Amino acid sequence: MTFRTLDNAHDLGGKTALVRVDFNVPMEDGKVTDDTRLRVALPTIQRLRDAGAKVALLAHFDRPKGQRVPSMSLKPVVQPLEQLLGAPVRFADDCIGPDAVDAIRDLDAGGVVLLENVRFHAAEEANDPVFAQKLADLGDLYVNDAFSAAHRAHASTEGIAHHIPAYAGESMRRELDALDAALGNPQKPVLGIVGGAKVSTKLDLLKNLVGKLDRLAIGGGMANTFLFAQGIDIGGSLAEREMADTAREIMAEAEAQGCTLLLPVDFVVATEVKPGAASRPVIAGAALSADDKILDAGPATVARLLEALTLSKTLIWNGPLGVFEVPPFDAATVTVARHAAALAKAGVLVAVGGGGDTVSALNHAGVSDDMTFVSTAGGAFLEWMEGKPLPGVEALRV
Repeated sequence: MTFRTLDNAHDLGGKTALVRVDFNVPMEDGKVTDDTRLRVALPTIQRLRDAGAKVALLAHFDRPKGQRVPSMSLKPVVQPLEQLLGAPVRFADDCIGPDAVDAIRDLDAGGVVLLENVRFHAAEEANDPVFAQKLADLGDLYVNDAFSAAHRAHASTEGIAHHIPAYAGESMRRELDALDAALGNPQKPVLGIVGGAKVSTKLDLLKNLVGKLDRLAIGGGMANTFLFAQGIDIGGSLAEREMADTAREIMAEAEAQGCTLLLPVDFVVATEVKPGAASRPVIAGAALSADDKILDAGPATVARLLEALTLSKTLIWNGPLGVFEVPPFDAATVTVARHAAALAKAGVLVAVGGGGDTVSALNHAGVSDDMTFVSTAGGAFLEWMEGKPLPGVEALRV
């Protein structure tokens, strides 16, 4: 990918960098309960500080819908960010106007200020050019370090980049490099694993992937829809039976594109979804009762996936293979994830995962640190997998 990074930004001493970060962090009783997104922003903030730039942070929190909602202020983020940085962080009561101007002016070189929630202004989500210009007027350069918000064409994610020099931050660069390695310019063969509940929510994704992958494994409730479309008994399992024709179209398109679809050849069945529930493996095609629910991939399917992983050079993973939140229906997801992570750790597989439940599933398997890259960006990751241009990324292209 050809996009501008901080390697292209020079002579930053004394300049003001407007940095779009994702500080939409979990909070409880006005306190940050998970500082992961704050930590992700540290390399970019520190690089700019070391270069002598003033750093003004732009971020949103929750959905105030263009209103000033005190409970959605970013002020509670200041203290934990100070602790992580080991340096003072100022706070401005607005992201434009006198409050923002004064706060930035009073910073020393290397100083940091967090500006108030950009979504307190309706013009942010409307990508209003006047508002974007007001943001741009606060600084000399713009740095987007929030891939998770890059699928939204908002003033602070896209509009501002048309007014001052724009660059990808360190986190954004790492994300884009990983995604390029997974689908943009991957080492072949490429295996995709797509799971989750519904085919209807991942139609664009599946249609895009069958044209780019060598093999595509489908799991979770989605797989039930494909099995049903083939006339296989799925009992009382979760499925979108009305999507059977669509599933058949995707199967035909995969065949036309030379992409091998890996559907379950067996599965784990139970009559109730609860921890430790009695379950049994069933070969695909066997008769099921109306009470039987397919809740995980079976051992033969897992063996096929392990073999496919071993034959692959690149893996892109989105969605679990079963109801991983409820043991024992986590077995397939955990086994496959651990094999993928072991291959990635050995340097023989580029393994990239992300989107929605995938992060939770990989954390549950204890393998997130051993994967090549795990994206915490939900919507942006999925839209990228669907082949859609992301406005926040497009604005950074050379």
